Amino acid sequence: MSDMIDFATGAPGIGSRWTSSAKSGVGTALSVASPVWFTLSHGILNEIYYPRVDSACTRDFGFLVTGPDGYFSEEKRDCEQETTPLEDGVPAFSIVNTALDGAYRIRKQIISDPARAVVLQRISFSALKGRTRDYRVTALLAPHLVNAGASNSAWIGEFEGAPALFASGRSRYLALVSSAPWRAMSAGFVGTSDGWQQLSRHGRLVDQYQRADDGNVALAGEIDFSGGDGSVVLALGFGQTEHEAAAVATRSLKDGFDHALDKFITGWRKWQDGLVPLDRKAEDGINAYRVSTAVLATHRASDRPGAAVASLSIPWGYSKGDDDLGGYHLVWPRDLVETAGGFLAAGDAKAALAILDYLRELQQPSGRWAQNFWLDGKPYWPGVQMDECAFPILLADMLRCQGHLNGKTIRRFMPMIKSAAGYILANGPSTGEDRWEEDGGYSPFTLAVEITALLAAADILEAEGETKAAHHLRETADCWNEQIEKWTFEGDPDLCRSLDIAGYYVRIAAPGATDAAGPAGETPIRNQTPDRSIMASDAVISPDALALVRFGLRAADDPHIVDTVKAIDHTLRMELPQGPLWYRYTGDGYGEHEDGRAFDGIGQGRPWPLLAGERAHYELAAGRTDAAKALLETFEKSANAGGLLPEQSWDGPDMPDRELYFGRPSGSAMPLVWAHSEHIKLLRSLADGAVFDMPPQGRSRYIEKQTASRIRIWRFDNRLATIPAGKKLRIELADAATIHWSADGWSTVKDIKTKPSGLGTHFADLPLKGVEPGHAVVFTFFWPESGQWENVDFTVRVGEQVDRQLETEF
Repeated sequence: MSDMIDFATGAPGIGSRWTSSAKSGVGTALSVASPVWFTLSHGILNEIYYPRVDSACTRDFGFLVTGPDGYFSEEKRDCEQETTPLEDGVPAFSIVNTALDGAYRIRKQIISDPARAVVLQRISFSALKGRTRDYRVTALLAPHLVNAGASNSAWIGEFEGAPALFASGRSRYLALVSSAPWRAMSAGFVGTSDGWQQLSRHGRLVDQYQRADDGNVALAGEIDFSGGDGSVVLALGFGQTEHEAAAVATRSLKDGFDHALDKFITGWRKWQDGLVPLDRKAEDGINAYRVSTAVLATHRASDRPGAAVASLSIPWGYSKGDDDLGGYHLVWPRDLVETAGGFLAAGDAKAALAILDYLRELQQPSGRWAQNFWLDGKPYWPGVQMDECAFPILLADMLRCQGHLNGKTIRRFMPMIKSAAGYILANGPSTGEDRWEEDGGYSPFTLAVEITALLAAADILEAEGETKAAHHLRETADCWNEQIEKWTFEGDPDLCRSLDIAGYYVRIAAPGATDAAGPAGETPIRNQTPDRSIMASDAVISPDALALVRFGLRAADDPHIVDTVKAIDHTLRMELPQGPLWYRYTGDGYGEHEDGRAFDGIGQGRPWPLLAGERAHYELAAGRTDAAKALLETFEKSANAGGLLPEQSWDGPDMPDRELYFGRPSGSAMPLVWAHSEHIKLLRSLADGAVFDMPPQGRSRYIEKQTASRIRIWRFDNRLATIPAGKKLRIELADAATIHWSADGWSTVKDIKTKPSGLGTHFADLPLKGVEPGHAVVFTFFWPESGQWENVDFTVRVGEQVDRQLETEF
């Protein structure tokens, strides 16, 4: 290394960026000894994660080819790429990159070493024009340790007498070693002195810099392909020190690529062989089921059982820098429960139980979960999503109903279930933010999840002897369920007339004006709603309403559902080459701009393959199995060439310069684990002839028994203005109180003490029998703990009779 120059020029380099989210493969070894995950795109390695699945440590790792007469070629841009798994359900990959100009071909096999934190590539290079020795092949590695491209350092060093390429950042290290000699090596700053700049200008590494510190750095190493069988193995190792990183990489080389490959394949075969056989081989040879199961397992943490991220990708990553730390390699409770459902549908109950246990550990003291978080539970986004507070209860109940959670096991989860149910009870039914992390209000999707979770929690609590709390949850669920249409069924009058429908369930509805009132004589401050006629002209349509069927609260042929499906298909259905897909909702702005530019906070939403899976489940619930099967075909054909399902599909004209093609994946996340989970569940549902993850409680209670509610609930954050005649008025509070109330303008007064619900709230029911419609109930509170009065009167008016039969039952 005597010819090297001490320090690279051009610090700190250009601003760092991530890379394409259009992954062609994702992989990891099923081994706790190998805490490393890799992704592939455009024929090269992209982000590699270490030591946790939420910690990206590289941007990309590919090869540059230079030759006579200024020849310069970059395999990720200038090759036709073919990426295939070595075996069904095993994320070990073969890549063949053939230069578009026909000059050369690079073949690779890529795995991670099951015994250590190392990614291995076995590479061969062949000249298709001229001779192999006419070309120089240089590896170019862009470190981004950890989740950041800035403030990295790169250098050339040695380990056990052999040269190695090193990088560090945020107390993590990587080392790249080769089974063949390096002809030249250099560390540089991206965009100024890195290997790409040198090779594009000179065809070789003319300046071999030893160090590039504190910037956006890159490592380059020219490979000698002249020895042996013409193939070279590169080992990229990771560690807590440079010595550890180099040591694990060197040991992998010594053990040999074939040794690691055998262990890698054996581990995956053993897991895949234990799953339910739902295999489907498409015409292109892709076994879509095994791709989906491998995607789910690849996204799990190795050191934190039960943890799994939403996607090993950063949507539109090529436009994102260090200010977007998370990408999708974060944990969303909703996505995680959907993942658990995929594992359970595939027959891996152990994985689903681990996910439930992980969620139990990371539940917040309030009973909810953070909107999303890192593996250790540290929140990333600050929002509150009520469906994410309910989904873990549904997972516990699904495991219980299928016989995987009982006796001592279920008791371990009782505090989690009870606390989550209490949070929903005290804070629902409004959404916080909806499942797309945007608006708040009443959402059919969130209502479906919340109501079903309360019913599921009630069954679990009752089985453990907590009958009063169970009864309270069911009464609350009944109350909310009975008002779903009142809260969310409306619609644009012109659209309804044109479609000959009564209305439709809207994506998000603010709490109705008749549901929210402040103290007597005051305008409500919270939950205030615009005039309903204004809302009707802006009623957003979404397939989310189909959750009412998916979770068993409404029949597939319910007239409200049928009308909503007509509205959904009229406004959100998009015909693509693979079949129909649906948009998330009218006016969605999450997607590329019309001209194909990356989403940058604004854009235009594109169709989601995931929603084809959800629609297929609705069709199955409606008894239309052939329609569900056709949508399965559409779902699978929305995947890329390797079977990976994208978040969104491109719905505009082809834009080859932006790699956007009609019906193919857009620049959003790929793979989306949630979509692969839905795919597995759809396969299982079709095999079973019934929706796999439909909870039984709602269907039994509301469709078969048609259970009605006898109450309406008043809370400080949900202040009713009116109550239908024939209902009891339930006052639910955070603390114990005496309710001082009157139904005749304070001429006569009654006091009633609240009682604990057993779920963290206190309540009392005011019997309104005999109070005529149009009259008002007035009440206030005495707080015994503080010895103070509320000193504000609250008013609820009795409305028209809604159910004569119910009235006679009080």
